[in-house]
Amino acid sequence: MTEFSMLGLSPTTLKAVADTGYTTATPIQASAIPVALAGRDVLGIAQTGTGKTAAFTLPMIDRLSSGRAKARMPRALVLAPTRELADQVASSFEKYAKGTKLSWALLIGGVSMGD
Repeated sequence: MTEFSMLGLSPTTLKAVADTGYTTATPIQASAIPVALAGRDVLGIAQTGTGKTAAFTLPMIDRLSSGRAKARMPRALVLAPTRELADQVASSFEKYAKGTKLSWALLIGGVSMGD
């Protein structure tokens, strides 16, 4: 088992993770987070509920919060195939980006749900 504190995340991000009650990373998180923090591409496959969203949002938050924003321009875009997954990603940013100056927006497109 790998503790989040061993993955190279910043103290701010580690505090946000601890505030959610998590201490131990899942296998997909332990494998993906250090690679993503190093700026390398990651492709991960794991079952539902194994923490894939946190596996990519935690290093993204770390990298964005340590970088320099220019004129409050967008610096990342996450595309999700469903409204539910888009909402899950936005919720993940809300939980894990607290304590940073990052902001995010959830945009959902497509046709009316009634159609």
